[in-house]
Amino acid sequence: MFVDQVKINVKAGNGGNGIVAFRREKFVPNGGPAGGDGGHGGSVIFAVETGMSTLMDFHYKRKFVAERGADGGNKKMTGRSADDLVVYVPEGTSIYDNDTNKLLYDLVDKGDSYTVAAGGRGGRGNTHFASAKNSAPEIAENGEPGEERSIRLELKVLADVGLVGFPSVGKSTLLSTVTSSKPKVAQYHFTTLVPNLGMVKLDDGRDFAIADLPGLIEGASSGVGLGFQFLRHVERTRVILHLVDMSGQEGRTPIEDYQKINDELSKYDNNLLKRPQIIVATKMDMPDSEENLKEFKNALSKNNDNVYEVIPISSVTHSGLSKLISETAELLEKTPKFPITDTEEPVEDESEYKFDADEKPFEISRDEDGTWILSGKKIEKLFKMTDTTHDQSMLRFARQLRGMGVDNALRKAGAENGDLVSILDFTFSYVD
Repeated sequence: MFVDQVKINVKAGNGGNGIVAFRREKFVPNGGPAGGDGGHGGSVIFAVETGMSTLMDFHYKRKFVAERGADGGNKKMTGRSADDLVVYVPEGTSIYDNDTNKLLYDLVDKGDSYTVAAGGRGGRGNTHFASAKNSAPEIAENGEPGEERSIRLELKVLADVGLVGFPSVGKSTLLSTVTSSKPKVAQYHFTTLVPNLGMVKLDDGRDFAIADLPGLIEGASSGVGLGFQFLRHVERTRVILHLVDMSGQEGRTPIEDYQKINDELSKYDNNLLKRPQIIVATKMDMPDSEENLKEFKNALSKNNDNVYEVIPISSVTHSGLSKLISETAELLEKTPKFPITDTEEPVEDESEYKFDADEKPFEISRDEDGTWILSGKKIEKLFKMTDTTHDQSMLRFARQLRGMGVDNALRKAGAENGDLVSILDFTFSYVD
């Protein structure tokens, strides 16, 4: 099964907990704090595996969780950090944030990798909290929570040349003729249900990868037919071979076919029409093809649309194939490898992590029972890293809340002494 799009969840490992411990040696009176730090949690990393050609593996496994770091030990021993979880994907896989639909990274070449979710750092042991006023602190941190996110993987076939055109224009036949690939060929529409790849090798040693993409139809960019599902694969191609049926057997005119396919490409991504394109006039062995080709070229001239070279071929008689392959190879040599954009230069990806001045460290709400609810990424992370089993750690958490302005915010919101305040699964009483 060919799978080129899948949604999965990833969870990096939490950091290990720091511990509260003290020296207990026979000849060392008043032993000081000796609690070790927790180890770092494992990150989830996606990397390219050249032997893969589909996202089929992710069809059965949708959640990937890295291991947490080990807790610290006494005698200032640091817990073991967890190994990173490396998930392999095929070349040409794009990673999107499923919540924001933002492109996170393109894994295109061998050796590419990207950290999708970073592991949490280990919590600090009580040795870090010793001071002149508190030489025996009973304060330790829990490990930092690992990142968790929902992502979407999209596989865009890596091919130098893409074959586009209406169903039954001869894409699969051409691919099977010029390469050793054996795509399905039959006398009905939508024979090709998944992209097929083949390698074209020239006598002078040059070669290039060519992809037979499922047939487009009018409305493909809006989800009609199979086209929308596979239009993404055209994005990776450097040269487009636009196949147009000159036989007229389908009851359509070649110029209409040509214009409609270009229109669908433009609606999906206007940059696609900036790719070098060769118009391949197919089925020239049929009776009416020569006359239809003349009318097609005349229509291109009248519309000032003759910017691309037209090469007539017949996959049955093999006429024109040598010229087509040669012209395509020469065009590839002149074409840059990066996608052509409006600026004609590669677009730099903006950093994913930005300071948001409007992001609040916490929010206050009230449930139907009258309990005040504290929420927000920063305050929830702070609580998760608090060791609730030691009073000194809880007092430190209370001071942190006061420093964040939680006390003043609750007072302004109308909280009174004795009111219940909840954060995640922990509830305490408000005292002004």
